[in-house]
Amino acid sequence: MDLSNGSIWGVSSTEMQLVDEPERVRIALASPRRQLLERLRQPGSAAQLAAEFGLPRQRVNYHLRVLEQVGLIELVEERPRRGCTERIMRATSHAFLVDPAVMRAGEEAVFVAAADRFAAEHLVTVAADTVRQVARMQAGAGRQGVRLLTFTIETQVRFAEPGDVHRFTDALSEALAHTAAAFDTAGGRPYRVVVGGHPAPADKPATEHKPGTEDKAATEHKRGTEDKRSTEGKDVTGDESAPASRGTQAGGES
Repeated sequence: MDLSNGSIWGVSSTEMQLVDEPERVRIALASPRRQLLERLRQPGSAAQLAAEFGLPRQRVNYHLRVLEQVGLIELVEERPRRGCTERIMRATSHAFLVDPAVMRAGEEAVFVAAADRFAAEHLVTVAADTVRQVARMQAGAGRQGVRLLTFTIETQVRFAEPGDVHRFTDALSEALAHTAAAFDTAGGRPYRVVVGGHPAPADKPATEHKPGTEDKAATEHKRGTEDKRSTEGKDVTGDESAPASRGTQAGGES
């Protein structure tokens, strides 16, 4: 869930927060807490939220307490209001990222040998580990006020046959090993480089047509309709003598 927002009243929330505890995930996704969490991208009080969502204030207060207890929202200001203190709350992160491991069935997660680099399960496992590690390090860098230096490279290639995927992987592995050896420095900061590929999602077939064809057809249809209406109009509202003559002839023939 994206919660884009900047620093409010000098209180800065993190850019991204990894939610890796099943209970926190359950709390965040339960309705109406998810909607409240989305709304709290901008600070708000229980009274404001209750009015906007059409909910009883006591119920909103309850959900805000639950969200605050698990660290998903935080107090940013307290205001005196009608003899009591109004608490202004806000989400603790701009975005919350659910750890993919939370969605697995405990220890029953599928294990794929690292040697099988062509297995889709292996790619999913590595991608999930990457999400988890980067999110945690980004959160740590945010607390220290520094930027986590990462890089991402994307491209698209079209393979003529399945065998080309294997040959491409072998060539890419060799090139990556050569490049890594050229930059690897003893005592340097270790980086994990992950390279993966998967079939691109199939696009919906677009209806082939020439620009302006539809407009031209519509214009011709409209013109034909107007001509037909014009012709029919002449039969009814044209010269009065013409319909009378036709009617007389018809009566005479009968």
